[in-house]
Amino acid sequence: MNTDCIEKKILLRAPRERVWRALSDSAEFGTWFGLKFDGPFVAGQSVRGVLVPTTVDPEVGKLQEPHAGTAFEIKIETIEPERLLAFRWHPHAVDAAKDYSAEPMTLVAFQLEEAAEGLQLTLTECGFDQIPLERRAQAFAANDGGWTIMVSVIEKYVSDTR
Repeated sequence: MNTDCIEKKILLRAPRERVWRALSDSAEFGTWFGLKFDGPFVAGQSVRGVLVPTTVDPEVGKLQEPHAGTAFEIKIETIEPERLLAFRWHPHAVDAAKDYSAEPMTLVAFQLEEAAEGLQLTLTECGFDQIPLERRAQAFAANDGGWTIMVSVIEKYVSDTR
């Protein structure tokens, strides 16, 4: 079992432009993910977000509710239009009383590739082996489960024709 990386794949039946906008526009990303960001995603820059439960999937929103108001900072690493968005963050950094700033960050990447029946989204998060041992397993398990849920939420979001 790989303890350093999480990988999730999902086939999206939506136009590449629509999926890319959902990933690369900080307001749209925040809508499906459940964060309100204070600025745009710009490679090489950090952006701060506050957890505001998603409305795309009410059940997921209820799961996020206990963490509403939790602040996150992400550092945008790579933006390759309509192909790759990658950022660094502190995984499962949900304890408001703890300072995570000295810990290593994991790298989250969303990669888009054409597939026979749509668009393949591959999400990876790597770097868990560098997280302090006392919280490594919990962070990995929480994010593994969280990403399983969130790839289904982005699927709902980009498939919504409203």
